[in-house]
Amino acid sequence: MSIEQLKAFRSKVDKDDNLQNKFKAGKSPEDVVGIAKEHGHEFTADKFSQLRKEELQAVNGGIPSWTVATMG
Repeated sequence: MSIEQLKAFRSKVDKDDNLQNKFKAGKSPEDVVGIAKEHGHEFTADKFSQLRKEELQAVNGGIPSWTVATMG
């Protein structure tokens, strides 16, 4: 459950259109954690919330609106 796992997942999302669509369809950080786990990456919703907004924006030019609220 590390930030490295989260970054590895984000890198995978960057390269996979299908995974990008799943990520964007997520409704909460918990949804993203579940999607990541399906693809072999484990981290907590808290770790997801720690990732900087700029890093998330790299995913296909945009981020789901719910992610902005989690960025505190």
